[in-house]
Amino acid sequence: MPLPKEQIYTEADYWNLPEDIRAELINGQLYDMAAPSRIHQEILISLATLIQNHIRSNHDSCRVYPAPFAVKLRENKDDIVEPDITIVCDRSKLTDRGYTGAPDWIIEIVSPSNPGHDYVRKLNLYADAGVQEYWIIDPMEKNVLVYFLEKDRFKCVAYTFKDKIAVGICDDFMIDFAELIAEIPTETDMRR
Repeated sequence: MPLPKEQIYTEADYWNLPEDIRAELINGQLYDMAAPSRIHQEILISLATLIQNHIRSNHDSCRVYPAPFAVKLRENKDDIVEPDITIVCDRSKLTDRGYTGAPDWIIEIVSPSNPGHDYVRKLNLYADAGVQEYWIIDPMEKNVLVYFLEKDRFKCVAYTFKDKIAVGICDDFMIDFAELIAEIPTETDMRR
């Protein structure tokens, strides 16, 4: 008896998903995206705001897009992802639907339900697409892995939430994670 055929999804399938469904299309497969946790959203908002403020104050031409924001990594391939934070400097690749091409910097905040998605699947996808800088922020482990593209491979440097991290795509921009995390309310703060 033949094995059942795996369904291969296309870009058309992605764009025709119901509005209340969030998913990513990678190598012909749709991956559901669970609702993020509060700490995930707190980190996302604080970090996106910090980056946006730096870009504005330095009159940089880059743009910051927090999720949901569709990124079609290659014109000739149907991979469409929704990174937690996408930073793009080539505005000619912006479309009404999002961005087509490899963003300059992508940040993913790890979800406890599917860490392999960011650490393996997306890591390889982003390296192959030519993303210059990829940060994986893990709130459970309290660390940040920073990947810089060198030729066609990522080089990784590991940090903790106590470190200051230099942003590779921006001159003179450091993100102090101890300060960033200190501003995020804890469960105890929220009960007061």
